Amino acid sequence: MNLLLLESSDFIAPGRVKISDRRFLQLRDIIKLADGKIFRAGIINGNTGNATVAEFTGDYAVLDVELTAPPPPPVPITLVCALPRPQTFGKVLHGAITMGVKKLWFIHSRKVEKSYWHSSALRDDAVDKEIRLALEQCGDTVYPEIIYRNRFKPFAEDELPELIAGAQCALFGHPRSEKRPEEFAGKNTVLLIGPEGGFSDYEVQLLSEAGATAVTLGQRVLRTEFAVSALLAKLSL
Repeated sequence: MNLLLLESSDFIAPGRVKISDRRFLQLRDIIKLADGKIFRAGIINGNTGNATVAEFTGDYAVLDVELTAPPPPPVPITLVCALPRPQTFGKVLHGAITMGVKKLWFIHSRKVEKSYWHSSALRDDAVDKEIRLALEQCGDTVYPEIIYRNRFKPFAEDELPELIAGAQCALFGHPRSEKRPEEFAGKNTVLLIGPEGGFSDYEVQLLSEAGATAVTLGQRVLRTEFAVSALLAKLSL
């Protein structure tokens, strides 16, 4: 945990919080509490700053907090990802959040198993836990917006063109492309990533008709979580 993520309910007085849950255990057992010890903290969707240990027991810690710095800026990328298998979903979500993505769409694709949409990994509590862990990891406080669409064609024809209209470019991964993602680095981008088997030819056609451009990381087939991280890194240069 590189940042203690606070909620308004943690405050017992202005500038003072009491922690007694999972976060306390991490402070106690990993960060090692000590009187006067200072570490980074931030409040959900708000400022970051420092927390100073005022008192602690084996069950809770009372901290004085001063939160005056803004959270790190987001990357100007909207990520649209074909829903990955349940054991990969959390990795994709975590990786995208730690790299600064604040708007994520998870969509259906021909090679996405329909059963993935009923996975417990998509439950609100499971998603919230992963978001918090990712924000704590990267020192951010701002929750991302997550949108799900379980039909590809209506998304590609009705919603994607509007997304693209609000961006400088739209890209999708495709091994047969000759364009490299580095050419579009730093732009306000809609980035579409398919399932591990790739978008189907029909889906590629719909994406192209909507105005998206194919880019490649090479001929090797990557796992979804690796493709997401690699493309985000190259576009964030």
